[in-house]
Amino acid sequence: MTAPDPSTAAVVDTAAVRQYLLNLQDQIINALQAEDGHPFISDGWTREPGGRLEGDGLSRLVEEGGLLERGGCNFSHVKGKTLPPSATQHRPELAGAPFEAMGVSLVMHPRNPYVPTVHMNVRMFAALPEGQAPVVWFGGGMDLTPYYGFEEDAQHFHRTCRQALDPIDPALYPRFKTWCDEYFFLKHRGEPRGIGGVFFDDFAELGFEGSFAMMRAVGDAFVDAYLPIVQRRRHLPYGERERDFQAYRRGRYVEFNLVFDRGTLFGLQSGGRTESILMSMPPIVKWRYDWHPEPGTPEARLYTDFLRPRDWA
Repeated sequence: MTAPDPSTAAVVDTAAVRQYLLNLQDQIINALQAEDGHPFISDGWTREPGGRLEGDGLSRLVEEGGLLERGGCNFSHVKGKTLPPSATQHRPELAGAPFEAMGVSLVMHPRNPYVPTVHMNVRMFAALPEGQAPVVWFGGGMDLTPYYGFEEDAQHFHRTCRQALDPIDPALYPRFKTWCDEYFFLKHRGEPRGIGGVFFDDFAELGFEGSFAMMRAVGDAFVDAYLPIVQRRRHLPYGERERDFQAYRRGRYVEFNLVFDRGTLFGLQSGGRTESILMSMPPIVKWRYDWHPEPGTPEARLYTDFLRPRDWA
């Protein structure tokens, strides 16, 4: 990735980004509340000036809902004196610079094992090195983590991502799809976390306005990508076997978030609000020693047919 030209980010409308993100959070929560049947609680927070971080945010959460065993959607907007290592691992020249960051991040963990877990995040970073123009970039994406695979669902999710990005540049979807496959990969296990989607980071090559528009295209596509899958699968009957496998596979989600996820690491390293950062974790998780599904079972098919890169779109 080519480093963004600071001149393209010298004048940025952070107020417009903030308003978009707050509106996006509202739209997503309204859609999911209507589907779940339970209200999300709202937990606003503020960090006063003078500390390690200053800023504000709004956490929206449901637990023990009709559809969602646990689901959270966070908005945060923070400013800090020093960028943490997770934000500068590809930008050593910005180490130590003050920064501003804002974003919406969500993870939804449905109770029914036939409904996949989903993650979506869109965010903006601005590094503010002293005596220089701001350096602004965008990041985010969405990815799907099924426990029982359905080709129809995987195709729908990826095609929606592609349709969102094609009007901007048809080269973006295949590039971001590959990036997602490579990013959401548990290196210590040699397996993907799920079936992917799209992922991008350190993105500024379209200038501020163009890169912001690209980020909006991803955020705006989320509800259309996920809700039809929910509606197809949420009433499928399941038993203890399916719930047990779901809890086992959720362990992979926890491992990725705590070991590799840049958003989690950024939040913890920068002194962010721990409850909001870790509300992406599933409520019930299991681990087993050297366990493998029996060949020919639906559980085994997840590994053989879905947990490998494929051209779903």
